Amino acid sequence: MIPARCRHPATSRVAVAPPDERDMKAFLRAVARSRALHAGFVAPPDSPRAYRAYLRRTRGHRHRGFLVRERASGELAGVINLNEIVRGSFRCAYLGYYAFVPAAGTGLMGEGLGAVLGRAFRQEKLHRLEANIQPHNAASLGLVRHHGFRREGFSPRYLKVGGRWRDHERWALTADEWRAQRSSR
Repeated sequence: MIPARCRHPATSRVAVAPPDERDMKAFLRAVARSRALHAGFVAPPDSPRAYRAYLRRTRGHRHRGFLVRERASGELAGVINLNEIVRGSFRCAYLGYYAFVPAAGTGLMGEGLGAVLGRAFRQEKLHRLEANIQPHNAASLGLVRHHGFRREGFSPRYLKVGGRWRDHERWALTADEWRAQRSSR
């Protein structure tokens, strides 16, 4: 059963909410069963100490974190983060996300991302989101394409992931583009 703090429109298969201390055990179990899926792409918090540091970071002004849960079962489907939020005239953030096994490839993260985009552009009043994705990560590229992000460029050796500097494609979406897509549906 989904706690009341996680409820979203009944048309969605997911509920999205900020993480808290009560989520730690389920989160760490999901990370452990998803190690092979995440290898080379992301290094999520994998210990109580790392999870608590993640919670502290997401409660600051520069980061927002969201857990995506399957509405029917309450199981964690993944995580979506708004990182390095800059306010003022820039109003931008970096988007990061990862799915958990067995939810990867089921479309749940797509629904979760739709909800987080609404929060980013409405509640957070951001103007732009940027996602940096490794070129061979087809699932991640498909997710941002589905939500209307456009490719802006290629950055060689952009981020250090798993101990290696890795190439990334830069994808972006502005609030105006997001609103135009929503009105055309």
